[in-house]
Amino acid sequence: MRPPCRLRAAGPRNTFRGNYHTSLRRQPRELSVDSRTARTLRLGADDNVLIAVGRIEAGEMAAEGIVARARIPFGHKIASRAIGRDEPVRKFGQIIGFASQPIEKGDWVHEHNVALHDFERDYQFCADARPENVLPVEEQATFQGFRRENGRAGTRNYLGILTSVNCSASVARFMAEAAERSGLLDAFPNVDGVVSFTHGTGCGMAGSGEGFDILQRTQWGYAGNPNLGAVLLVGLGCEVFQIGRMKSTYGISEGDTFRTMTIQDTGGTRKTIEQGLARIREMLPAVNAAQRESLPASQLTLALQCGGSDGYSGITANPALGVAADILVKNGGTAILSETPEIYGAEHLLTRRARTREVGEKLVERIHWWEEYTARLGGEMNNNPSPGNKAGGLTTILEKSLGAAAKGGSTTLNAVYEYAEPVTEKGFVFMDTPGYDPVSATGQVAGGANIICFTTGRGSAYGCKPAPSIKLATNTPMYERMVDDMDINCGDILEGVSVADKGRQIFEEILAVASGKKSKSEELGYGDNEFVPWQIGAVM
Repeated sequence: MRPPCRLRAAGPRNTFRGNYHTSLRRQPRELSVDSRTARTLRLGADDNVLIAVGRIEAGEMAAEGIVARARIPFGHKIASRAIGRDEPVRKFGQIIGFASQPIEKGDWVHEHNVALHDFERDYQFCADARPENVLPVEEQATFQGFRRENGRAGTRNYLGILTSVNCSASVARFMAEAAERSGLLDAFPNVDGVVSFTHGTGCGMAGSGEGFDILQRTQWGYAGNPNLGAVLLVGLGCEVFQIGRMKSTYGISEGDTFRTMTIQDTGGTRKTIEQGLARIREMLPAVNAAQRESLPASQLTLALQCGGSDGYSGITANPALGVAADILVKNGGTAILSETPEIYGAEHLLTRRARTREVGEKLVERIHWWEEYTARLGGEMNNNPSPGNKAGGLTTILEKSLGAAAKGGSTTLNAVYEYAEPVTEKGFVFMDTPGYDPVSATGQVAGGANIICFTTGRGSAYGCKPAPSIKLATNTPMYERMVDDMDINCGDILEGVSVADKGRQIFEEILAVASGKKSKSEELGYGDNEFVPWQIGAVM
């Protein structure tokens, strides 16, 4: 039974001078016919900015009664009325910042005249939580996946070489390259490849504490990801992150699908490569024994990612991905929203959807951790957006976060996890990660994600092994420019395609890629270098 939690609470570390409007629930926003043919979009009835559909030159009519006083780039904001100094600037019906100087009707609205003030969040824990109507298993969508002995399902079937420390990274890479180059895999058609997961840490760190725990969770999470049919863990031997200690902590025993070795004990680089290849040969038959079979969509765990965002991310691709996430939840699956710095300022929309007050408070606690973490390191949360985000029309972290949170759809938030923790709840969940895409996705895959959807407006070049990544373009010009990298164009939402229809298209693509269809990033060979565990704490 859920504890009562229809209460209002505000983040104690923040204050705000003025009225902060909260929407009840972010629903897919369909664009009106008029707005699709106009030069600007209005996203909320109370908004005092419009979004440019294309570049608008100074002196041109942007919308009825609004003449541009400066050039407005594609995806950027134009003031629909005068905005006084310190008055809130509103987009999506939400505050995205405050005017740092008087803004006239028709002005270009961006970082030169918008600043970020502290504000109070009205969290209203659980106010919008509701039971999910999950389809019976026999009615769920299906995909062709690999059933694992522990009941989980893989969308790919790799043999992975993990490294305990950077010192064993080259040897692991040499092994993987030798296995692929030798033709060894020709006799094992059900194996998608041998891939090394190398990283830059594992030593020069404390042997206990937050940083060590994160690395250990990440390593063991990858070793257990259902997209890996077998794992070889290679170390140097004298590093802080000891293989034997991890085996003892998790009660791991070696067998047909899990082996370990160290360079020092084996006798150096050449001998380790030779013996490593021998162990790979021994494990490949067990990996190859797995075959694709029909499985329910409830076995899918989808990582939600965005990178290289622009002014259209929160209008096209992110809301459409939110629809796909809702469909997956209805089919019994799991969707993981992450990138905590990129939901900062929009977390009140998620706490309202929390299943219990405890779930909502855990999210707020992670927000406070990030405030303290960035302050401790001499930064601030508004250091995000990046220069590329700003060039694409995003002015503050609040604006970016409101768009990013749309990836999470509209269903109840069932759990909040720390980085790389095993995701055990079904439905919509949140994992605390940095906003940096490779680090964030690494945590999600360690948590059990077996497929990724990645939205981008500027054009992120990214792929992931062992979890295939589907790239969703927010705008048509970038999609056409980078068509070899993008799987789906969501820019046609601006041309009349509904957000709901695009969400269904994305869900169908998720099922197809989960069943073995190669994503564009897989065709290009991405994924070997995108394993980036979150390195936190002192490097000694």
